[in-house]
Amino acid sequence: MQKSTYNVIGVMSGTSLDGVDLSHIHFTIENNQWSFQIFESETIAYADDWVERLKIAVDFSTEELRNLNEEYTVVLASIIQNFIQKHQIQNLDAVCSHGHTILHQPQNGFTLQIGNLSKIAAFLNEKVICDFRVQDVKLGGQGAPLVPIGDRILFSEYDYCLNLGGFSNVSFEENGARIAFDISPVNTVLNFYANKLGLKYDDKGQLAESGTISKELLLALNALDFYQKAYPKSLGFEFVKTIVLPMMEKHSIVTEDKLNTFTEHVAFQIAKSLPKKNGSLLVTGGGAYNDFLIQRMKTYLPEMKIVIPEAKTIEFKEALIFALLGVLKLRNEDNVLASVTGATKNHSSGVIFDKPKNL
Repeated sequence: MQKSTYNVIGVMSGTSLDGVDLSHIHFTIENNQWSFQIFESETIAYADDWVERLKIAVDFSTEELRNLNEEYTVVLASIIQNFIQKHQIQNLDAVCSHGHTILHQPQNGFTLQIGNLSKIAAFLNEKVICDFRVQDVKLGGQGAPLVPIGDRILFSEYDYCLNLGGFSNVSFEENGARIAFDISPVNTVLNFYANKLGLKYDDKGQLAESGTISKELLLALNALDFYQKAYPKSLGFEFVKTIVLPMMEKHSIVTEDKLNTFTEHVAFQIAKSLPKKNGSLLVTGGGAYNDFLIQRMKTYLPEMKIVIPEAKTIEFKEALIFALLGVLKLRNEDNVLASVTGATKNHSSGVIFDKPKNL
């Protein structure tokens, strides 16, 4: 008989490189209805040298990636262990960890999330569920986005669930199927230009708001091939590094104007991607704090009710949902939807590394 309650930790590291998100969560299932409580939650910032290594790892050789994976797994395990000890968390069913995406090339049948080596379970002395994307790519899927099944199960009251992180992605129901896809880069680009001005990020979008739109750049961004493709589709940092940033760097405008123009681009692409322009839209991820971006979205979506939830849901929704994916894997239930990723079938993805047996 399946359990009805689960005590887990969800762990997520996003492409915006703001750190590792950790959430201690209790799940309960009753009459096929899931509920959750988010308890202790933290974002642990990366040391500066790790930020730089993760930024450039897309260009690493196979051997360099192997070494990076080994070292990062130890760093990630240490972060999780400190979180467990700090909050005196006991009797865990599992630690459910996404790892950190370095390469994402589903068109080539390949995706790499580091930090998912088996030794993480031994280091933590806990059951670990991780590496959620690889199986989907092997089944012909994009390996992303994976959050939509959590949107369906935990946030079904909203017409749309939008995440504004390193990239934007959206999920919604259409003809009885959950549809989801990546929309555009967001903080991977905005943070890059904030960094040029000596800041980690553009607080509330104030720098972007101080700039002006470059119509030429905006037209060029909106004309990129990715935006003409039908879903399922997903993005990786390769798209930013090889296509978006080189295009933006060709335009000799001040950084504030680039921030303003790219924010406009993000808002335009979000509005364009939604099949209907009314209803309710739940916004989470770091971009939910970008007041200027939210303002531009409202301009393009005047009939949409844009809902920004409490801070824990904004900041830790992805950690919450990867925790859920881990629980579903424990239950051997589908945690990836073919309607979202384009895989040949729904499936239960992820790898379980059992808690080491005491000698």
